[in-house]
Amino acid sequence: MEMSKVRERIYGRYMKRAMDLILSLIAIIVLSPVFLIIAIFIRTKLGSPVLFKQERPGLNEKIFMMYKFRTMTDERDENGKLLSDNVRLTRFGKLLRSTSLDELPELFNIVKGDMSIIGPRPLLIQYLPLYNDHQKRRHEVRPGLSGLAQISGRNAISWEDKFDLDVEYIDNMSFINDWKIILITIKKVFVREGINSETAATMDPFKGTVEER
Repeated sequence: MEMSKVRERIYGRYMKRAMDLILSLIAIIVLSPVFLIIAIFIRTKLGSPVLFKQERPGLNEKIFMMYKFRTMTDERDENGKLLSDNVRLTRFGKLLRSTSLDELPELFNIVKGDMSIIGPRPLLIQYLPLYNDHQKRRHEVRPGLSGLAQISGRNAISWEDKFDLDVEYIDNMSFINDWKIILITIKKVFVREGINSETAATMDPFKGTVEER
């Protein structure tokens, strides 16, 4: 085995988790006033609860509860069905998403060990049966707060391109690559690139990949 691959394995198995824990704890302490301010604004503008909680698949498809700041209202139609994302996503919610501030509570998921700072984004449970063997590889590592797909287009690229980038990240995971993604992520948060897809307020649902014959 090449020495570079050995280093990548050691980093992925031992060093990466230690780095995640240290950086996430520092971030939580430093950003605690920001957490409080955002929570007050959400409570005032959107009501309660302040946090959005949803089960997501993580490492080896193990299900965990992911935390985010709430960005949508609970508006429903006359039959009690939630209105579309476009309607429920407020201006304030769009601001939280465009600055990625809604993702901050995921730092607690990183402390718990459910997530990593860098890795494939945790997606919906209902997508699990839709992945092909290549796409399933995204669950070989902990999901991330940011990842290669996020700095390469986020919601502005296709699902297939996202999954290809997720696997590319896994095959080339290293300390240097993680820090490159962290620094580019910080830059893109300020530029606000690739937040939405061309046809939806968030991202069009994944419906599976049609395999070529």
